[in-house]
Amino acid sequence: MMHHSPSCSRAQLLQQINEVSFAVDDLLLYLDTHPCCEKGMALYREYAEKRKKLMKEYAECYGPLTIDNALETNADTWKWMEQPFPWEREGGCR
Repeated sequence: MMHHSPSCSRAQLLQQINEVSFAVDDLLLYLDTHPCCEKGMALYREYAEKRKKLMKEYAECYGPLTIDNALETNADTWKWMEQPFPWEREGGCR
């Protein structure tokens, strides 16, 4: 059983994760060409930390999205295989 109550709905949390993940990826591409940019590094750290917190919250509420968060479920059992696969969720490719 999950014990954590989410700050927003599953869909809202996923949307936030998608947005922050996009920003992290974009900043990584920027830093590939501007490796000494302090502002870029600061933004990358900020968004990477936001993403980490959102992923942890999602894992605690709904199960892990990635194997990196598989132990963030506050459960005594292995929850990784107990959730639906992405294509089994509503709106997936069926």
